[in-house]
Amino acid sequence: MIADDHPAARTGVRESLEADGGFDVVAAVGDANAAVETALGERPDLCLLDIRMPGSGISAAHEVTAKLPDTAVVMLTVSRSDADLFAALRAGAAGYLLKDTDPTRLPHALRGVMAGEAALPRALVARVIDEFRSQGRRRVRVVGKRGAELTSREWEVLDMLREGLGTSEIATRLFLSPVTVRRHVSQILRKLRVKTREEAIRTLERG
Repeated sequence: MIADDHPAARTGVRESLEADGGFDVVAAVGDANAAVETALGERPDLCLLDIRMPGSGISAAHEVTAKLPDTAVVMLTVSRSDADLFAALRAGAAGYLLKDTDPTRLPHALRGVMAGEAALPRALVARVIDEFRSQGRRRVRVVGKRGAELTSREWEVLDMLREGLGTSEIATRLFLSPVTVRRHVSQILRKLRVKTREEAIRTLERG
């Protein structure tokens, strides 16, 4: 099943998978709600989801993997954001492919997922390894003070604050409650020794 809010993208992916890829596309839909509903009805072997479609592809991935554990989920997106990558993996995605992937290579990558492999571009694999090596913690330099150590979750929240997201948007993206997001923000401000979100962002940019 393919879910993408751009009709041309759905058509292009479908053609690349059915023409020479050996896949049967049972449905192609345009938003997250339709993706979940269709997946539950069709029970496909694999769902290929766009992240930024209406309703959030990551939210759809979370529901599909929870309700259909035998269905593999792969994200197909333009986003190279670490926050989106790790949110997708936490949602249960078995792959995270970029839309500039060579169409002729897409079927091969998806067959690998069906065989139990992960599908990640090399550049994103490096980011996952870096995250693992950091053991969940990185330092941000605070001018005139000792460096502050943030957890990986706090870094995700801080990165999203830098993107201009508010509490509710961050909560939705990370599958957290707004209360939990505010608690993380409070911890970030305390560790960076600043009073506002804006100051925290400026500290990150200076570091």
